[in-house]
Amino acid sequence: MQFSVTFRHMDATDALKGYAKDRLEKIRKYFPDPISIHVVMSTERFLHRVDVNVQLHNGFKIAGTEATENMYSSIDLVSAKIERQVRRYKEKLRAHKVRELEGVPVVHSVLAEPTGEIAADGGTGEPADLTDEAPLPTVITRETVRAEPMSTAEAIMQLNLLHAPFLVFRNDRTGQINVVYKREDGAYGLIEPTALS
Repeated sequence: MQFSVTFRHMDATDALKGYAKDRLEKIRKYFPDPISIHVVMSTERFLHRVDVNVQLHNGFKIAGTEATENMYSSIDLVSAKIERQVRRYKEKLRAHKVRELEGVPVVHSVLAEPTGEIAADGGTGEPADLTDEAPLPTVITRETVRAEPMSTAEAIMQLNLLHAPFLVFRNDRTGQINVVYKREDGAYGLIEPTALS
């Protein structure tokens, strides 16, 4: 198992690294195959935050975050959270088969709403014509991620394991890019392309 720790805004200590490794070793009893775990420990004001990302042998990812007033307590809570998730989904995770389809790279951009006003005509204070171009949103960050092939049920499971607001995936049945998200009413939404009529 590959295990790495990153320390941010704090001094690196072998004691914290060893403690996190010991606590997170427990998930190996559920998945004996090689996996990698990356832990990020940071301090933000008076809080000690621990972010854990686990990569399983079959491509699934599990993520957890906890923040308390004590780093050891944060490690305990996040490792318990990860273990609960693994126990909840262990049969489905074990049953996942590697797909013949390849993952597809997609670009995820974070945009800021445009702050500029549409220019007034001739400086008279009159609103611009609707044909004038409105200011474009500003790109804050851009990253390329892979839309991995999976079923809709597996995409919902992956969404829950990552605690993400949405997940872009490649539907293993159709081969098309789909998006699954959690709705405010607790149900899940699925966005998928359809043929134009």
